[in-house]
Amino acid sequence: MNLSTLEVTEETDCHVRLANLLAKHGNLCNNPNRSDLITQAIHKREVVVTQSGALALWNPSHSSGRIPQDTYMVRDDQTERSVDLSASACNPMTPDLFDSLLSDGLDILEQKEKIYALDRSVGHDPATALGATLITDSPLRCLFADNMFCGTVASGEPFTIIALPFDELDTEKYTGKLREVDGKTVPRVLAMDFTRKIGLVYGTQYCGTIKKTLFTVMNHLLPTQGVLPLHCSANEGPEGSALFLGLSGTGKTTLSNDPNRTLIGDDEHGWNDDGVFNMEGGCYAKLINLDPAKEPDIYKAVFEKKDVLESGCIVENAMVYPDGSVDTADNRIAENSRASYPLSFLPNTKKQAVTSHPKTIFFLTADATGTLPPVARLDRAAAMYWFLMGYTSKLAGVEVGIVEPKASFSRFFGAPFMPCHPNAYADLLGKKMDEHGSDVYLINTGWCGGAYGTGQRFDILLSRACVNAGLSGELRDAEYRTDQRFKLEVPLAVSGIEPGMLDPRSLWQSGEEYDQAADALAKQFAEHFSKTYLNADLAPEVIEKCPGL
Repeated sequence: MNLSTLEVTEETDCHVRLANLLAKHGNLCNNPNRSDLITQAIHKREVVVTQSGALALWNPSHSSGRIPQDTYMVRDDQTERSVDLSASACNPMTPDLFDSLLSDGLDILEQKEKIYALDRSVGHDPATALGATLITDSPLRCLFADNMFCGTVASGEPFTIIALPFDELDTEKYTGKLREVDGKTVPRVLAMDFTRKIGLVYGTQYCGTIKKTLFTVMNHLLPTQGVLPLHCSANEGPEGSALFLGLSGTGKTTLSNDPNRTLIGDDEHGWNDDGVFNMEGGCYAKLINLDPAKEPDIYKAVFEKKDVLESGCIVENAMVYPDGSVDTADNRIAENSRASYPLSFLPNTKKQAVTSHPKTIFFLTADATGTLPPVARLDRAAAMYWFLMGYTSKLAGVEVGIVEPKASFSRFFGAPFMPCHPNAYADLLGKKMDEHGSDVYLINTGWCGGAYGTGQRFDILLSRACVNAGLSGELRDAEYRTDQRFKLEVPLAVSGIEPGMLDPRSLWQSGEEYDQAADALAKQFAEHFSKTYLNADLAPEVIEKCPGL
């Protein structure tokens, strides 16, 4: 870490104090290499070594997923204009409250026996890449950042994250100032100051919180530069490039890992005037029920045996037995088990991590009601509608407190980390679709034959067949029927799929029960859209695509 980048007279007190703290600390490990981080994570007993050489850790239940309800953004003159502070995951915080939390965090950091500082960057587009500095007492979190972010260091002032995963807030001090549960102040917080480029991850051990903090920052910065940030995976092949938009658990990582196509990235991308670029240097894949037969590349990346000092793969919240074997089907620790590893662990990735403008875009949803078809075509108006709505059923474990799927409308398939006003993203999508003529399809990777608990989830091979039909152009020329309730164009046939699988109603034992469930979902669409967008300046053809209206 270059401390001089923080010690300029124009910097605010928080940066000056941090720089002085690091300069005076007697045990600062500055930009350690991977083998040192692995060795020290084992030595500090943050992890155990599995049979494959991957490192396993288990978090307490309050740190098994993201914490959007306890995520705050500093309200100042800049964010008052640029951030949608009315959004559920954009909880406003005064600069004074942020400074108080940060001061407490620096007091704790100052007392740590050893501090780690790691410089990396976010984004494979040199014009918009953001420098990122992680400061923490956890070598394991440093290793996670080394897995997930880009190895090069961008020019300009970096965004600094201070991560204190094992320390909790002084709850009495912040009573009435932060969220309370059952009359008690929540002892953990994620706070970001976009203007001063500093963030605090305090009291949560979930590694993904560090990743999502930096991508929230990028998603705030990029629209001002004419770049559309997307919560998606991306790949390319002979048919052109493709994007897979979706919330966690909808299949972005799985469906974009295709042995016949080159992976660009699996979660965070930007779409600029030249094409699409990956923001990451690694993958953070869900492990629950990972099947080596159906997802061989991901399985190999995580579980192929490597020397422990050459691996650095992190297995988070999965069941590990005393012999070091991992059971990905066992969810007793957490539904949201994850693996973090560099992109280079996958056999078919593009080193430059950039690609052309997308020929095909897939919106992924994991519908737990069992009422949506596995695939549908979206025209421009329908694509804009589904992009604004970002519907899925939120799956268990992705956020703390979610124990079974429930309907979720997360605009742009990533509302918790899309802090700008909706038009900042929606207008850019419409503009780029007009310029590049991308085909857009809705892929439902959720349930069929009944709701969650009664029906079954669509087999991943069926979802792949739908994706392949979109990539090949088969769906462009297919015949369609109109689903009047959901206002979707559903193909009558897709290669490799039994025709009956394309009609969700026919898969239920009772058509009347299907109609009741489908009507209930359509009503939820209408209610959310009316509450959120009906008074917005939307084109009539977009409004007409809303079920239930």
